[in-house]
Amino acid sequence: MSYKIIITLTTLIFFSCNEKLQVHDDVLVKNTIELQNAIKQAQPGSNIILANGIWQNAQIKFYGLGTEDAPITLKAETPGEVFIEGQSFLHLGGTHLNVEGLYFRNGYSPKSSIIKYMINKDSIANHSRITNTVIDGFTKPNRSTNDRWVEFYGKHNQLDHCYISGKSNDGETVRVFFTGNEHINNHHQIVNNYFGPRPRKGGPRAETIRVGDSKTRFTPGYVNVSHNYFDACNGEVEIISDKTNYNAFTNNIFYKCEGSLVLRHSNYATVDANIFIGGDDSDFYGGIRAVNTGHWITNNYFYKIRGEQFRSPLAIMNGIPMTPLNRYKQVVDVVVAYNTWVDCKSPFQIGVGQNIASADVLPKNEIRSAPPIRTTIANNLIYNTKSDKTPLVNHDDISGILFKNNILDNNESVFSEFNVFQNEMIKMKKINEWLYAPETSNNEALDSVFNGYDFVRIKNDLFGASRNDNNKVGAINQLAAAENFKIDKSQYGPDWFSTEKETTEPNILKASSKSGELSKLMLQAQSGDIIELIDTEYSVSTSLKIDKDITLRANKENNVEIIYTGKEHTPLFEMHPKGYLKLQNISITGQGNQLAFAPLAENMASAYNLFIDDCIIDNFNYILKASKGSFADSINFNKTIIKNSENGFVLAADEKGDYNAEMVTFNNCEFNTINQNLIHFYRGGYDESTIGGVLTLSNNLFTNCGKTEKSGLLIKTPGIINVHISDNTFKDNQVKLVALLWGEKNNHHKNNTLINSGAIKVEDQQKLEILY
Repeated sequence: MSYKIIITLTTLIFFSCNEKLQVHDDVLVKNTIELQNAIKQAQPGSNIILANGIWQNAQIKFYGLGTEDAPITLKAETPGEVFIEGQSFLHLGGTHLNVEGLYFRNGYSPKSSIIKYMINKDSIANHSRITNTVIDGFTKPNRSTNDRWVEFYGKHNQLDHCYISGKSNDGETVRVFFTGNEHINNHHQIVNNYFGPRPRKGGPRAETIRVGDSKTRFTPGYVNVSHNYFDACNGEVEIISDKTNYNAFTNNIFYKCEGSLVLRHSNYATVDANIFIGGDDSDFYGGIRAVNTGHWITNNYFYKIRGEQFRSPLAIMNGIPMTPLNRYKQVVDVVVAYNTWVDCKSPFQIGVGQNIASADVLPKNEIRSAPPIRTTIANNLIYNTKSDKTPLVNHDDISGILFKNNILDNNESVFSEFNVFQNEMIKMKKINEWLYAPETSNNEALDSVFNGYDFVRIKNDLFGASRNDNNKVGAINQLAAAENFKIDKSQYGPDWFSTEKETTEPNILKASSKSGELSKLMLQAQSGDIIELIDTEYSVSTSLKIDKDITLRANKENNVEIIYTGKEHTPLFEMHPKGYLKLQNISITGQGNQLAFAPLAENMASAYNLFIDDCIIDNFNYILKASKGSFADSINFNKTIIKNSENGFVLAADEKGDYNAEMVTFNNCEFNTINQNLIHFYRGGYDESTIGGVLTLSNNLFTNCGKTEKSGLLIKTPGIINVHISDNTFKDNQVKLVALLWGEKNNHHKNNTLINSGAIKVEDQQKLEILY
């Protein structure tokens, strides 16, 4: 072998080995200084490994130039054992970067995002991936502070197999931005993630995923949101808000989510093979809402979706003629085909949002008077085990929709209005608690399908079975495929993280009236524990902190009273984020200048809950007073006497579409001598896509209340959408009106008895400030 050949081979071997060394260049880092140095020195193929443990205040700017074959990777030494805490974030810039196995908890980002595919305008991430990572409760201290947990910029970036849960502050959980040519046509992938519970926020700006905004309604996106699991994503009425074009939402599961997949400002979206699972426990579970042009909504399955109007199982909206960018464009050229609705409430709602009656109180550019046109609804199946009086609700004009071969089995109840359904009896097999599929025989009515324009593009059914042969009406084409389907939660989120929450039996702790013992036990108790009061009288001089799930109850043999002697303007029960108080069979008494219940004055990062049953509340300045930015998910008083207090329940501290509680319920209670603000539940401003909160008053007695009420109103609910006042008695209340209800919204009253208490007045249209 010649000398030149030997030198050439040696050189090739050297460079080949050097390349392999670069590909396997692993660097273990133990602190942020080592991490910064490793990022600066990283080359294509480098693996930067974060040592196991807690990384406090880790503000990571991960920049690198990897390649498709040799990305730069930042990963946990052991997935799930690298905890990012405190004021931390991870921002990426460059190309072909991977992040794996991190766990964000016990903190929040000081920036506008936790994970961001951009460091600055000159450092954008492309072809980069976040995978196998958890963000759990990493929320801002102040719920009114806006941020996004994940911000997409650039092109061809991916978020997959992540668990993201618990965002309670203002702003979307995931946001895709389109702020220039370098961010459009981006083909981002949001796949195989588990979006865990997002609590009710009490206002707008709480989507789980938002793609674009009103200024990008003509922008091409090509974002793919597929194979994700959405679990109780209840932040607001829109779970997903699509505001760009050519995006795909396929094979996702929405489990008990109080919102909808909304094609808000988008065009030409593909919405295929998604499953929406609701239930009887909420009237707010939503489906799909369509606005704009060119969508294909196919092969989707809906079970017990009970929402109405904006949360309808299928909501086809009215548009605004010559609409501004941020409002509603008319629905045109939309196809809704081969979907199945089982036991849903009024599954088809057409012309949702039509508000011509509000023309006198809203600007002209807010009137949604343009019904859907050039739209096809075909080959769909509605199956009800209990008859539905209105399987289709027409809010305006449906003449612009072509209805073809839509089958309705309404449990032997024929619905012939509008001539849009073929009434049949369909033999269905119940496969599990939520899945019904047509039997293979004796269902000939499903064999006749409408072959509309370009329907050949619908090649498969919900579970992937071919539609080429023996095609059928509905989302499920073959029974065998449905029988073999099971939800496998392991395909969503990280492989090392369990989404199943452990349940433990509560401890029962017994508290005597000995000084300080109750307060001490409250601090020692674990979330879910029960504290039983074994004596008859307790004196409490400082606020009791409620920052976990606690039940206080009387011993069955005793009548128990807690006397609060604390400073004026302080609460007996101080509600903290995630505080959950259940009070049972107890009397609480104040000195006339304190509060019975109140959230913290600031930093209420998460909601609190109150469940008061069979109690007496006496002699406070306020029963409950909300603070700005606080939010109660549920306030529920049952069989409780509330008396001798200057103010009642003041849930009126927020503005701009937000409000301070979602579900407020009083049942079988007695209100006696509450001088003002008996119930003041407020939401300021008009924003039609925010459809809360909920006030329910039933079977209560109101006596001698409102003595100093300047407004002349006993129950004040300005801006609240859902108010139900029924079967109550109002006696000798010194007010002009018991309530002024918003007739155009979901405000109702019935079977109330009014004695020397004014009247209940309904005002159909109320003029409010526009929020946008």
